[in-house]
Amino acid sequence: MNFGKWIVVAFIAFAGFIATLVAVCVRQDINLVSDDYYREELLHQEKISFIQNANQLRERPEISIDGSMVTVSFSDFNKIEKGELMILRPSDNKLDRRFRVESSSNPVQQFPLSEWSKGLYRASMQWTMEGKVFYVEKIIVL
Repeated sequence: MNFGKWIVVAFIAFAGFIATLVAVCVRQDINLVSDDYYREELLHQEKISFIQNANQLRERPEISIDGSMVTVSFSDFNKIEKGELMILRPSDNKLDRRFRVESSSNPVQQFPLSEWSKGLYRASMQWTMEGKVFYVEKIIVL
């Protein structure tokens, strides 16, 4: 028997296997929660203080899903100076949506979502009220 020939065949098969793995790995789409993920991680302590501000409120905003609408209920919308609602899909950043939250006397604001697919979403709202910044977050699974 000629073992040299089988060693060469095994080496070529192994190299083909490695090349296939590299091609599959390069084609994988890797989505971070945010494009500025690393910068946001550095601001994490600041975010914690915003959450603590929100926890001290008598009433916090409630985020819910009604069909193709995201509903935010908050009795202090009239005190909001500026705000943003973010709907993030960790596994597919193409489904991320951002909305401006306006000051309003109406305690309910609704925002349309044109496209939903089953999975996990992270709904968060950050707003400024009376010179302080607040932040709440809710996990939504469809």
